[in-house]
Amino acid sequence: MEILNYFFFITLVLLLTACDKGIDKNEDEVIVKKEITIPTPLIDFDGATYRGVQGGLYPNGSNQRPSAHNNAGIEISKFIRPLNESGVEDVANGKIVWMSVGMSNTTQETSAFIDQMKTFTGKHPKLVLIDGAQGGQDINKINNPEAPYWNAVNTRLANGGLTPSQVQIIWFKEAEAGPSDTSFVTYPNALKMKYKSVMKMLKSKFPNLKIVYLSNRIYAGYATTKLNPEPFAWYTGWTIKKLIEEQINGDNELSFAGANPNAAWLSWGPYLWANGTTPRSDGLYWVRDDFQTDGTHPSMSGRKKVADLLINFFSTDETAKYWFLAP
Repeated sequence: MEILNYFFFITLVLLLTACDKGIDKNEDEVIVKKEITIPTPLIDFDGATYRGVQGGLYPNGSNQRPSAHNNAGIEISKFIRPLNESGVEDVANGKIVWMSVGMSNTTQETSAFIDQMKTFTGKHPKLVLIDGAQGGQDINKINNPEAPYWNAVNTRLANGGLTPSQVQIIWFKEAEAGPSDTSFVTYPNALKMKYKSVMKMLKSKFPNLKIVYLSNRIYAGYATTKLNPEPFAWYTGWTIKKLIEEQINGDNELSFAGANPNAAWLSWGPYLWANGTTPRSDGLYWVRDDFQTDGTHPSMSGRKKVADLLINFFSTDETAKYWFLAP
């Protein structure tokens, strides 16, 4: 009897030990799953973190706008109306002006977007698309209200028979030329402060600006120059994420409500970064042929990818249907 009890005891110990190891293994697997160690598209974090920071486009690791911020954007978009040159509503003769703001990549991608929109049959009849982006104009050059960049923007508007008072929607895509701080801890935050400065500047220069959609850089792993290689292209996504979160969390410098808002309502536009030839969850990837010889600026195929993403975003996002699509 004692021998049977002894074997029963040993068997029980072995079973419990096996269970403990199984629990440890499962816990380790969960920990590995929740900590990402290489650059990964923010939209593919699935609740994971990178160096302890949550991914996702919006707070709490989500890729969806928080309901309160989303509802605010919808309400704002409902009141986007055709405006005349003085910025007064004019349904018969006014225009709804969408404009891009940014650097060389942005103007190249905007040109492809505007070209493709010529055959897009669902466009709002009052919508006018203006390429305000310019080559060589990184975030440091435009982060000055007296910069020549803004004079060129006004000239492009004037050439289209438009004024700054008619601009209501901006697609913003910027980066920094020749950055040197490779720290994940400090660089996205430093760049965010420059973005924030420009967001306030945009509201000042375009008094009827309602919405700014922000997009990050495309992949830069093929770059052959120091203009804006990795990890800086990936970092721009974190910068935008942090900037929008600050507005969502009530940063007064980015307030968009009230009688004298400091900024427009901010939201992600299409998220553009993917890790080279590795397809992300929605299938987007970047091959070498999507870039020019410098590996930084998009080729025609790369520009088309961005243009397609822009059209898809503005055609489907619930804050865009009131001004982008024909009523």
